[in-house]
Amino acid sequence: MADTGATPDASAPATGADRSAKSDDRGDGKPVGKAGDKPGGAAVPEGKLSPKDRRKRIADRVLAEGQVSIEDLVQELGVSQMTVHRDLDSLEHQGWLRKVRGGATAAPNALFESNARWRGNEQVAAKEAICAAALAIAEPGQAVIIDDSSTALPLARSLASRGAYTVITNSLQVINELAEEPDIRVIALGGEYHAAFNAFLGMSTADIARSFRADVAFLSTSAVDNGHCYHQAQENVLVKRALMAAARRRVLLVDHSKFGRQALYELAPLADFDLVISDERLPQEERDALQSLGVRYELAAEGAHRA
Repeated sequence: MADTGATPDASAPATGADRSAKSDDRGDGKPVGKAGDKPGGAAVPEGKLSPKDRRKRIADRVLAEGQVSIEDLVQELGVSQMTVHRDLDSLEHQGWLRKVRGGATAAPNALFESNARWRGNEQVAAKEAICAAALAIAEPGQAVIIDDSSTALPLARSLASRGAYTVITNSLQVINELAEEPDIRVIALGGEYHAAFNAFLGMSTADIARSFRADVAFLSTSAVDNGHCYHQAQENVLVKRALMAAARRRVLLVDHSKFGRQALYELAPLADFDLVISDERLPQEERDALQSLGVRYELAAEGAHRA
């Protein structure tokens, strides 16, 4: 199964933004000048790109560089500022980026969770250390829940080397990673596919999740503040809560950078998890806060390997 989370959905029907963007291209593929465009135009002649290909190029650049300006995109793509704004509006609606003054960024805030591809490249060493510690908890023969977080992905990749498992997941990337592993039985939670998260989310996914009972669930979250977990997307919260309810034991995997962040929707109190695993760069004040709340936690050392 192809991993469709890496690029914007090419099969999606044209939106109003698509149709408007197409009007910026002449039949010969050259950009049409608009009122307000700079005379002379120093744009690179890239106007032959279709709106779909143009938006893919924008998404790829934002995810690779983290941030890009509208002026740079105008110069690179050879289209008007209005066209770039429409492209960014469309990509923001799909969850690929967040518009900011003068450009776009892949970085999250309280309302926007960054794209799965961007998150996969953040705090890699910390996530690998956290998952090495989590692997010791997952005993061969167990039914294990793994959510769609980038934090839990290294755990999924490590399971096959440890023994036989049943893995229940809503993550398309986890499904693809484990599909060919002979000792891993994969139960895929279907529902509505969200390309920006590369996962199945929403009410139908949550309903399916609640029909299972697993030994342990490994989940992550976007933000931890004042003893509670938060996430920017309500559909993610819905599914994560269902996954928590479907497991006998619940483990939160969260690197130090998530502490002190804010997101709109509350997922759960930290006390609802049997164990919180973070990394050794967690600030002392956060460690003290966990202890004062009676939250059981473990700190994983980067570079440490466990059998």
